[in-house]
Amino acid sequence: MKGARWISFVAARYISRGRKNSPSPVLSILGIATGVFALIVIISVMNGFQLGFIESILEISSGHLRMERLPPGSEMELTEKISALPGVLSVLPFRELHVLLRGRFPNPRGALIRGVPADALERDPGLAGRLQMEDGSFDLSQPDYIVLGAELARHLAVRAGNEVNLLSITTVFGDADESARFFTVSGIFRSDFFEYDLGWGFINIETAAQMSPETMSPVLGIKLHNRWHDQRAIGEISRALAPLGLGGELSLLSWREYNRAFFGALRTEKLMMFILLGLIFIVVGLNIFQAQRRTVLERREEIGLLRALGASDTEVRLVFVWDGFIIGLVGGGVGLGLGLLIALNIQAVFTALEAGVNFFIFLINDISALLGVYIGIGEFAVFSPQIFYIREITSRVIPHEVALIFLFGFLSALLAAWFASGKVSNTRPAEVLRYE
Repeated sequence: MKGARWISFVAARYISRGRKNSPSPVLSILGIATGVFALIVIISVMNGFQLGFIESILEISSGHLRMERLPPGSEMELTEKISALPGVLSVLPFRELHVLLRGRFPNPRGALIRGVPADALERDPGLAGRLQMEDGSFDLSQPDYIVLGAELARHLAVRAGNEVNLLSITTVFGDADESARFFTVSGIFRSDFFEYDLGWGFINIETAAQMSPETMSPVLGIKLHNRWHDQRAIGEISRALAPLGLGGELSLLSWREYNRAFFGALRTEKLMMFILLGLIFIVVGLNIFQAQRRTVLERREEIGLLRALGASDTEVRLVFVWDGFIIGLVGGGVGLGLGLLIALNIQAVFTALEAGVNFFIFLINDISALLGVYIGIGEFAVFSPQIFYIREITSRVIPHEVALIFLFGFLSALLAAWFASGKVSNTRPAEVLRYE
C-alpha cells in the first residue's frame, strides 16, 4: 500500500461511522471545544481586569520609568533632555504630599496629593485618558485649586466649587500656615481604580513645592511608547545624562521593580488559573486515550487485514493518530471560534443575561402581586456596582495566549491518540486472520 491518502480516508470513515462500544468521537470533539472555549473566555476576562488595573497604576501613579533623587532645580533640564529621546512618550514632573482633608464633615480624611504642572493632561496623554471628569474640570491654573477623586469627594461631601481644608503631614519643618490651607475643588475625577478614586487628589506643583520639606525633591514620571522596552530606555537615558555627571545621584526605576509585589501576585494568579483550567485538557485527553485504546482492540481484524495488504506498523498507527488529529483540529477550531466570539462581545453577553433574568424577575413580581403575595425580588446584576467597583465587564484577547490555548487542546487529542495507538505493533496479521 503506497501513499498516505488511504490513511486519511480510513481515519475519516472511523470518525464518521463511530465505534461499536466506545463513546462517539463527537463527545471527544465537544470535550476539546469546551476546554478551549472556557479557557479563552476566562483568561480574556481575567486579562481585562488585570490589564485595567496595571494600566491604571502605570498611567496614573508610577509611569513606565520613575526617576528620583533629582538635584535641586534640575527637573526642567532633565525633562527636556529625556523628552527628546526616541521611544519616550512623555515626561511629567510631580511632587507628592500626604495630607489630611476636611470638607463639609468635621472628620478629616487622609489622602495622597500629587502636585503636577497645570498643563499635566497636555503633557501626559496617558494620564488624560485614564481620568474621567465627573464634575468640573482638571483645572490647576490657580495655586489654591484642587482636583479630587470621586470617592474621596463623596466622603468629604464636596463637589466642584466647594472648599476643603488641607493639612500637610509630609512637612516636617516649616511654617504651620504653609502646611494648612484652604483649596477650592475645581474638578472631580473617576479612574475606575478604587484606591485612586478614594485616596488621591491633584494640586499645582508649585503649591506642592511650597508645602514640601526642602529635602524632598520632585520625581519624574516617564512614559514610553512601548513599556516592554523599559530596560532599553534605562540604558539610553543613562547614556544621555552621563555628560551631566548625575549618574551616581539619580535613581531610575522600571515599572517592573516599582510594582514588583502587586504585578507578581497578578502573574501568579493568572498562572494558577491557567493550570487549573488546563486540567480540562488532561481529563479530555485521558478519555480520548481510553477510547482510542478500545478502538484498537475492537478493530484488530481490520488492522490485521491492513497489515496483510502491506501496510506497515507506522502507517496503521497513523490511521488512529489521524483520528486524534481530526478530533483535536475540529474541537479546537470550534472552541476557538466560540471563545473569540464570546470574549470579544462579553459585555453584550452579560447585558443579555441580565436582561433575561430581570425579565423573569419582573414576571414573578407581577404574578405574586396579582396573587396578593408581594415578593419584591430586586433587580439582578452579575457585577452589582453596590458590591463591585466595576461599571462594565472588559476582556482583552492576547493573540499568543489564544494560540497557546488552541495548541494545548489540539495536542492533548493528538498525543492521546499517539500513545493509545501503540498497541497496533502488537497485532500479528497471521494470528488475527487464522481465526477469520
